[in-house]
Amino acid sequence: MRMALRKAVHAAEAGEVPVGAVIVHASLGVIGQASNQVELLKDPTAHAEILAITQAASAVGDWRLLDTTLYVTKEPCPMCAGAVVSARIPRVVWGMSDPLRGGALSHFTILQDDQLNHRAECVPGVLEEECCAIMRDFFKDRRATSREIQ
Repeated sequence: MRMALRKAVHAAEAGEVPVGAVIVHASLGVIGQASNQVELLKDPTAHAEILAITQAASAVGDWRLLDTTLYVTKEPCPMCAGAVVSARIPRVVWGMSDPLRGGALSHFTILQDDQLNHRAECVPGVLEEECCAIMRDFFKDRRATSREIQ
């Protein structure tokens, strides 16, 4: 999770919503890592989780990411939770939950939905305070900058 936090800090420094993601394979180690790049790539799908999943699939040569754990600083949104299901990632660990938009467990329960072909173990709240602080500081700074411009 500390690696994901460093990716989140990198995202914030680049003006992106500070989310970092790292995928670790049980025997291969880190096979994917990314931060949000929505603004940089002008791509609404360029979330940290999606980019890390793409890297990981390339690293193992398969779209099925069995024997992996996704570490992410914020609970995956519905799009990213859907990608986790599609990639068959068995375990997702996150820092801060998102009761308004969370797609894994908090608002939508995509990672636990019995109607889907895959369910992932969910481990929320890991380094939660640090993950929340990065997000809180980012939006606090953004609001301050916005007021200065006006």
